[in-house]
Amino acid sequence: MTDPTVRALIAAINSGDRAAFFALLTPGATMSDDGAERDLAPWVDREIFSSNGRLDVVSESDGGRSLVANYRNDTWGEMRTAWRFTVSGDKISHFATGQA
Repeated sequence: MTDPTVRALIAAINSGDRAAFFALLTPGATMSDDGAERDLAPWVDREIFSSNGRLDVVSESDGGRSLVANYRNDTWGEMRTAWRFTVSGDKISHFATGQA
């Protein structure tokens, strides 16, 4: 993956490293899922860390800040997803995900 911050965030997801994940976010970072704004911490805990979320990148664009990936967790199984990241310096201030 081209963008080093996004690459580090994906590595944190895939290794189940919640602390590393949150260390890569700006204070007050936000996210949306299928177009609806979500409360970031509870969403991340539910959809990623407590359900063994894993992300396998299929393609990238926008300098590595837009991804299409196969995402799987123990709750929903596997699905094709799209991810878009807003990077501010070396942190992520917003990410959006949804069905691809």
